[in-house]
Amino acid sequence: MAPNFKDLPKIELHLHLDCSLSYEVVKQLDPDITESEFNEEFIAPLGCTGLSDYIERASRGIELMQTKEQLRLVTLDLFRQLKDDNVVYAEIRFAPLLHIQMGLSPHEVVETVNNAAEEGIEKTGIEASIILCTLRHYSEEQSMETVQLVDSFYGTLVCGFDIAADEAGFPVDNHLKAFQFAKDRAINCTAHAGEAKGAESVWETIQHFGPSRIGHGVRSAEDPSLIEYIQKHDIHLEICPTSNILTKVFQKIEDHNIDSLFNKNVSLSVNTDGRTISNVTLEDEYLTLNRVFSWNYTHFKKCTFEALKHAFTTNAKKEIIRQRLNDSYKDL
Repeated sequence: MAPNFKDLPKIELHLHLDCSLSYEVVKQLDPDITESEFNEEFIAPLGCTGLSDYIERASRGIELMQTKEQLRLVTLDLFRQLKDDNVVYAEIRFAPLLHIQMGLSPHEVVETVNNAAEEGIEKTGIEASIILCTLRHYSEEQSMETVQLVDSFYGTLVCGFDIAADEAGFPVDNHLKAFQFAKDRAINCTAHAGEAKGAESVWETIQHFGPSRIGHGVRSAEDPSLIEYIQKHDIHLEICPTSNILTKVFQKIEDHNIDSLFNKNVSLSVNTDGRTISNVTLEDEYLTLNRVFSWNYTHFKKCTFEALKHAFTTNAKKEIIRQRLNDSYKDL
């Protein structure tokens, strides 16, 4: 009989807002859509050809996130999903410049999602923060505009800066200035790397951007010296197992290296990436890791506390969350 992971308190650090629209909220925003159309347009198929195909599934969601009310409904819907999954702390990320197609300013976009997240926290009791993303194919100006939004909203729920999208074919050059700005302002940074490209991309990202966390990062294992560096400098990997299969980083879940990275004492957490595109919850991810790698409560406890340690939130909030985790795990 499978363990009960549903009731475990969970933390999710790598979660894209525009990749997590449920059928319920999409139906609100587009009443004409059928469930089969939703499945076709929003969920990555098992035959997904790679990262670019996976990312393309977000485009329909982005179309439905262009007004204040749309952004509010999508954000609150995600909190509902998190509550169902017993998530106690989440960091929700999105790229503000993707949501200005119908006249909202980037500032209005961030303000709207921040206000909606505050509403979600009030309704659900879930602690949450927001990470703003630049994208690999953005210009230097767009990256700077995004990181300056982080700076102007710092102290609200906005807690950090990320670079997302397909790293293949897009070098670091356009984003050096933005990450230097973040460093100068002591802004928390994470960065997608080691997904579409190998260890050399992770090295490049670490050396030029200096993030304390890496989104995915699983291909770091291709270079043992990089794993040593990550261990030594306590760089946290935000691992998304199902997503890595869909994007063809690994051909099947049995090939995934999360278990070997865990056994090497690399700091890592388990995440969904996009709850709709990957079509998973954290409970699903836990059950898969239990089935394939025999992970148990001990594994998930360690990953959850590592996530908390590296979370972009205040020490006061971490202590509250830590107590909730301790209370839940003490009898397991």
